[in-house]
Amino acid sequence: MVDKFLNYLVYEKRVSQHTSLAYKKDLCQFFTFLKAQFQLNSAQEVIHNHLRAWVVSLLEAQLNSVSVNRKIASLKSYFKFLSLRGFITKNPASRIRPLKIEKKLPSFLRLSETTFLLDHIKYENSFSGKRDQLVIELLYASGIRLSELINLKEADVNTYNGTLKVLGKRNKERLIPINEFLIKTIKSYLRAYKSEEKSKAYLLLTDKKRQMYPMFVYRLVQKYLSQITTLKKRSPHILRHTFATHMLDKGAELNAVKELLGHTSLAATQIYTHNSMEKLKKTFDQAHPKA
Repeated sequence: MVDKFLNYLVYEKRVSQHTSLAYKKDLCQFFTFLKAQFQLNSAQEVIHNHLRAWVVSLLEAQLNSVSVNRKIASLKSYFKFLSLRGFITKNPASRIRPLKIEKKLPSFLRLSETTFLLDHIKYENSFSGKRDQLVIELLYASGIRLSELINLKEADVNTYNGTLKVLGKRNKERLIPINEFLIKTIKSYLRAYKSEEKSKAYLLLTDKKRQMYPMFVYRLVQKYLSQITTLKKRSPHILRHTFATHMLDKGAELNAVKELLGHTSLAATQIYTHNSMEKLKKTFDQAHPKA
């Protein structure tokens, strides 16, 4: 029944391959635990106590709360699917609740750091150098996700209209406006891109002219962020956080930022308002005579 559930996720819920693999991994781990601890092989035999015992075992293994909550979400989705399809009569996951976790504010680059990153970092005058520059500028100027970046195609870029077509989560398309600064970088890259003889399906390629993969982008971004920031986290997502925070700091409407980021709910976008509020509080404390 796990296969039926995974097919449902892919073909009906239209989740990404990454999400589907995460669900599959979580469920495999759960059923391995069931067999080892309770000699159970069937979802119909599972009760609330079995689920609770697994969660306890994860905590005893010192798995962090965020990871445990993801696994809880996987189980809740799976057993809800079984219940709705009539495979089980009672949902054993209905009383399982996610763990309480402390919300951390997203890390982001200061405006001075971003300015240095965009205006003063020197890139090689080569295909690889132009690609590196475009990756950095795309992530900051559009706020796209890593998965969206590596799946961009040349046809998704419209330099005439100044738009970028992005395929987001659950295969939802959205158009993102791009500025003249980024368009100039794209055109410079495309001249080098088109001079390559090898066939290409994707816009951004590795040095071997193949589609980029996540670790390649992580290393690329870390290489350049290490030159301008002391932040411990130097991932591609930092530039997405920076995009959202700077937009809100400059007065962008929350709903507009939500659409640009491709969030399904406003709650996911609201976390960036906390960064803006912290900045306002700091200014208030420094400037107000009674602060």
